[in-house]
Amino acid sequence: MATSAKTKVWSAGGNKPMNSEYGKMMMWFFLISDALTFSGFLTAYGFMRFRFESSWPIAEDVFTHFPGLEGDQPLLYVAFMTFILIMSSVTMVLAVNSGHHLKKTATAWWMVATIIGGAIFVGSQAWEWYHFIMGDKGGIELANTEVWKVANEEGKVLSLSQLVHGMEHGHVANHEETFSTEEVMAAFTANEHVVLQNPGKGHPAMTREASLLAMNGAQVIQGANMHHNEYGAQQFANFFFFITGFHGFHVFSGVVLNVLLFWNVLLGTYERRKSYLMVEKVGLYWHFVDLVWVFVFTFFYLV
Repeated sequence: MATSAKTKVWSAGGNKPMNSEYGKMMMWFFLISDALTFSGFLTAYGFMRFRFESSWPIAEDVFTHFPGLEGDQPLLYVAFMTFILIMSSVTMVLAVNSGHHLKKTATAWWMVATIIGGAIFVGSQAWEWYHFIMGDKGGIELANTEVWKVANEEGKVLSLSQLVHGMEHGHVANHEETFSTEEVMAAFTANEHVVLQNPGKGHPAMTREASLLAMNGAQVIQGANMHHNEYGAQQFANFFFFITGFHGFHVFSGVVLNVLLFWNVLLGTYERRKSYLMVEKVGLYWHFVDLVWVFVFTFFYLV
């Protein structure tokens, strides 16, 4: 009696009531563990972000470059990167759908579109890293390791080039131009209309007298690395390199996997198997990478 009841319960699925394919299930296990890893990183970032809120850089003051456009374009290029990655997720859906219908040519073309989108995103991240490392306007690191910006009395941040060469010449940041601490100090002392301004929330500024006093023992910082950060709190640079680098590695790995899939599609491997399930598995990974970027984008650039 008990045996027949149990047989009736599992009759639809046999010994596998969920009937899950092994590789697909393993991919889900991997994605869940990876999601926990990213959650830990972003949680740590959140704690540090609000622990040092007064000196934490404002993203729209940091990521202002866009290829071919003059002047500051706050977060515009980051928005472009995000759009490209999301669209690549759409093309991946279309590739999976074409695979389900055993449409070899359509699957191949949608895979090409996905690969191009991923490659553009990885290249954009490299371009963004380059500008972040080389620096923008430069900063002043005080004796207590706090980093402040040079600003005029109206609160407009000035580049070190503008400070040294004179604002009337219209000099802006130049990655190849470096300045010694001595010449920046001399220019700061000679210009009575500049003060030190905090890069954090609200951008509070020192008085002229307090600025001159704070400049004692200070040094010039240009660019960002694991030891110095011209944009503000050092932890901002550390988290930026680690989290965006970790995500960028995921995207690069996804591009490599997609290239291998595309090659197998061209060879007819999945056509002979009568199954494009491998495309669906890698598609799960690609959607995960896109979703994680939404959270990274929110934490790093919007909050």
